[in-house]
Amino acid sequence: MNKITVDVKRAVDAQELEKSSYLVEAAHKELTGRIGAGNAYLGWLDLPVNYDKDEFAHLKVAADKIRGNSEVLVVIGIGGSYLGARAAIEALAGNFYNLNAGKKGMPQIIFAGNSISSTYLAELIEYLKDKDFSLNVISKSGTTTEPAIAFRILKELMEEKYSADEVKSRIFITTDKKKGALKGMADAEGIETFVVPDDIGGRYSLLTAVGLLPIMTAGIDADSMMKGAQDAREAFKKSGADNDCYLYAAARNILYSKGKTTEIMVNYEPSLHYLTEWFKQLFGESEGKDGKGIFPAGVDFSTDLHSMGQYIQQGRRMLFETVLNIGKPQKDIEIREAEGNVDGLNFLTGTTVDSVNKKAFLGTLAAHTDGGVPNIIINIPEMNPYYFGYLIYFFEKACGISGYMLGVNPFDQPGVEDYKKNMFALLGKPGADSEYKKSLEEKLSDLM
Repeated sequence: MNKITVDVKRAVDAQELEKSSYLVEAAHKELTGRIGAGNAYLGWLDLPVNYDKDEFAHLKVAADKIRGNSEVLVVIGIGGSYLGARAAIEALAGNFYNLNAGKKGMPQIIFAGNSISSTYLAELIEYLKDKDFSLNVISKSGTTTEPAIAFRILKELMEEKYSADEVKSRIFITTDKKKGALKGMADAEGIETFVVPDDIGGRYSLLTAVGLLPIMTAGIDADSMMKGAQDAREAFKKSGADNDCYLYAAARNILYSKGKTTEIMVNYEPSLHYLTEWFKQLFGESEGKDGKGIFPAGVDFSTDLHSMGQYIQQGRRMLFETVLNIGKPQKDIEIREAEGNVDGLNFLTGTTVDSVNKKAFLGTLAAHTDGGVPNIIINIPEMNPYYFGYLIYFFEKACGISGYMLGVNPFDQPGVEDYKKNMFALLGKPGADSEYKKSLEEKLSDLM
């Protein structure tokens, strides 16, 4: 089977890569030797071979149960508790999965608890009132504000709709193995639980129960996905010139040292939009600290060539692009001759839409590199569960290596707590510092 490969020749040269090789080797030793900062959160490194096979089997049973009795599965979570699952479902289940779903045997997958929008929740409640639905709430602590609010409100709706026994059979909780608010509630009410591993942070948790229950419910082949991750783990185990995962990490750090502080993830398939969103969290939370880090952004081409294309072509030269190049499309269409040739496209007769998409990629690549935008190309033979799993592990390991090369802890996110402190103070949460609340309100008085 073909591998995912990385092409950096339009971004960095061989001499630059050679000079950075000692940094790559040092990062490799920190990561694989489990001696670097954040080493308590490296469970994802060997997860593809060490995952809990019994839980994996139980997840399949739970997914079959949801598929059998629900028209909708609502996945409640934020950040890594939903982005990975959404990325996989949108990339693999089809662009119109949710439009074609919505019946027992093929439930819609809807996401909640990733914002505090009253409008979104109210409209979701209205939508669910005449639907049979299940809930998968994902939170290690059980007290994260956004999912906790959504779960409280949607559980109340479920309790109005179903008997107590049916309620507990329609809720699936993914949380800490031993402690936390959700674990306590699940044990008290007899609700089925799955585990958020202690040694895997949220943004690295896609291949755990966090992502797998929604993925399996959508009918995606999780076994193939795990096999892809297993093969990626083997392919990227050793440091060296043939490790494309490390090549990508090295190239982006070289570009960062040259003032390229923004990385734009580029795709040419609308179904990969949420893969970019997952990528943004993975690298943004992992590297954005200590006043350092590449800012991760994303565009959907060719769509955004008609909006962001001008800036990328001729704007500030602080950015580089990383392009996901899918070799074989999931589906293709032949362009046929049209009578009258009104649109002037008869010269394309006999070609396919994907071949036009590929030429758009090549034309853009030439234009942007000529315009001074370095381009890294990640070549993916096709987008299926196997290569999706392979790609997820590729990015996870590249992120760990890149973070250590940058000199940060890629496995913590201390800055995320700052907005929570302010929000809870303003809400008057019990235990919050009243003096801090007062000073914050004075600071914000012109906005309140």
